[in-house]
Amino acid sequence: MELITAKMSDSWESLKAFTAARIALGRVGNSIPTAESLEFKLAHAHARDAVYSVLDVEGLTVELKALDLPVLHLQSKAENRQVYLQRPDLGRLPDEASLALVQENLLTYDICILLADGLSATAINTNAIPLLSALIPLFKGMKYRLSPLCLVQQARVAIADPIAHSLQAQLSLILIGERPGLSAADSIGAYLTYHPEPGLTDESRNCVSNIREGGLSFALAAEKIFYLVQEAFRRELSGVALKDNAGLIG
Repeated sequence: MELITAKMSDSWESLKAFTAARIALGRVGNSIPTAESLEFKLAHAHARDAVYSVLDVEGLTVELKALDLPVLHLQSKAENRQVYLQRPDLGRLPDEASLALVQENLLTYDICILLADGLSATAINTNAIPLLSALIPLFKGMKYRLSPLCLVQQARVAIADPIAHSLQAQLSLILIGERPGLSAADSIGAYLTYHPEPGLTDESRNCVSNIREGGLSFALAAEKIFYLVQEAFRRELSGVALKDNAGLIG
C-alpha cells in the first residue's frame, strides 16, 4: 500500500478565518503535519513563559505618566513567583508595606484602577496602556474621581477588594493577565466590583475577558467596561445581578 505523505485537505479549513482555535489541522497518514506539531509546542512554550513573566513596573510607570494619574507600586503577600503559584490565597491579599502606602493616599474615590500581573504579566506589559488610553478618558468625561493607579505584583483578582476598600473607593476595576492558553498568552481580563470589601467572592464581580490584539479590541473593551461601570453605579450592584444589556432592544 502506498505511503500517504501529503497533507490531506480538511473540510473545516474555511472556519479558521473566524477563530484562533486549533481546528482544521490536517493530517499526514495517522498523525498531524510536522508544522502543526511544532506550532503547538511553540504555543505551549509561550504559555509557560507568560506564567513566569515579570511585570515591567519601571516601563509601565513611565508610560502611565501620560494618563496624568499618580501610580502606587504594591505587592501581594506572595513574596515570589513560586509562592504565588503554590499559595493562591496569599496572592489575594496585599502585604503590610502596601497597606501602609495605601493609607498614605487615603481619600474618597469613585473608582480604584489596578494593574496586576496575574498569570501573564506579558498581557499587562503589552496591552494595558492602549486599553487604559481608551478607557480613562471615558471615566474622566463622567467626572469620576479616580484613585492612584495601582501596579500590583504577584496578584490574584480578589486583591482588588481590600486595596480599593482601603482607598475608600466605591468601585474597583482590576486589569489582570489571564491564564494563558495555546492560542493567546497575552490576554487581559477586566474585573469590576461595586462596593469592594475583603471577603467577596466571584459572584460579586463582572468580567470582560480576552482583551488583546486578535481578541476583544481595546476600543470595544473600553466601551463594555464603561457601560458596566455606569450601570454598577446606577443600580448600586455588580456581579451576577448585573448583565451586559447594551444594545438590546428593551
